Amino acid sequence: MIKLYRLLTFLLTPLVFVWLWLRLIKGKEDRVRLHERFGITNVPRPDGLLIWLHAASVGEANSLLTFITRVRERFPDVHLLITTGTVTSAALMKKRLPAGVIHQYVPVDTPDATMNFIRHWKPDIAFWVESELWPNLIYAAKYYYCFMGIINGRMSEKSFEMWQRFPSLISYMLGTFSIVFPQTEKDSERFMGLGVKPKNLFMAGNLKYDGAPLSFNENELFQLTDTLSSRPRWLAASTHPGEEEMVAETHKLLGATRPDLLTIIVPRHAGRGAQIATMLAKHGKVALRSKKEKITPDTQFYIADTMGELGLLYRASEVVFMGGSLVPHGGQNPLEPARLSCAVAVGPYTENFADMYQEMELVGACLRVGAPQQLALQIDALLSDATRRASIQATVRQWIEKKGGTTTALLDILAPIFEATPA
Repeated sequence: MIKLYRLLTFLLTPLVFVWLWLRLIKGKEDRVRLHERFGITNVPRPDGLLIWLHAASVGEANSLLTFITRVRERFPDVHLLITTGTVTSAALMKKRLPAGVIHQYVPVDTPDATMNFIRHWKPDIAFWVESELWPNLIYAAKYYYCFMGIINGRMSEKSFEMWQRFPSLISYMLGTFSIVFPQTEKDSERFMGLGVKPKNLFMAGNLKYDGAPLSFNENELFQLTDTLSSRPRWLAASTHPGEEEMVAETHKLLGATRPDLLTIIVPRHAGRGAQIATMLAKHGKVALRSKKEKITPDTQFYIADTMGELGLLYRASEVVFMGGSLVPHGGQNPLEPARLSCAVAVGPYTENFADMYQEMELVGACLRVGAPQQLALQIDALLSDATRRASIQATVRQWIEKKGGTTTALLDILAPIFEATPA
């Protein structure tokens, strides 16, 4: 199966050029660094042991930051390379990676591009994060005798069912990994169901629980909170198409008794800001952060269509609704607002983080809502009852602290491998 896949991707390479060109037009590729998508770079490989980490996008890359910091502290002579596939994740890495850690765009999964990448970097150790598995890239790493593993391994029920239709291909890929760290017992069972041997599985937990709180600009926070003064506000974070209309309906219901309410919206994709503003204009006065529009006393909707400012906005609003959950998207990760002790409400669609949300609900660390009417009731209750809000915030803090420690467990297991691998 791997041979057939390599042949097909070789024959389809011209279409990959067209696909990248279309993505470039849409702003989804970096024109200056497009050559990296073909495995070509002018960044030299550092001498010594090189550990390569591959993460798909923002969430996976974010989960690695604490791990990267701890590896550098414990193994100062080790070099680190991280690859991601999106422009947003590259911008995040530029801001948040420690000095000396190299970022590259992951090559497209064609035989030539992946071999170009591996020949240049010659990683000694490679870790795939969560479930981002590319056959040609794995083949190239194996060809050059790279030690490989999966950290923070995730195998959803949907992915498990999909891979069962390609048993030969997934068996080949998973067979190249010497060590797999699944996030949960369910993930572990699914990895074994696809062929991973029990001796190669190690439960260490989820790296995302060890992440640092999102950074923020203190001056910006002072200015924002000073502008907002004592106005009641809530934040709809990482919203998806279809949700902003429901957020507007929620605002209307809340505004009946709270005429000075401010609804802050952070769309999952910042480029949708102007489109959302046009839609919301019929519901009330709108201000766009990307255009530096001021929040005035009659502003009802503030659209924060900028990158990397959720740390600021979570701190400015204690009550948060997590997007991607009122529409069938699967929900967004609640850990970032939880880590900042926000009271979190979430819709019915949370299969992307099902175990996480289930645990939070069980301990009372988040509130489940359905239609805008239910969301309005919960937001109103949280804004009205400071004691209840503080209780939920305390529960969230305790839950996060209890779930930590994955990075230490992971490094304790990996340390002998790092020390024994020749550079």
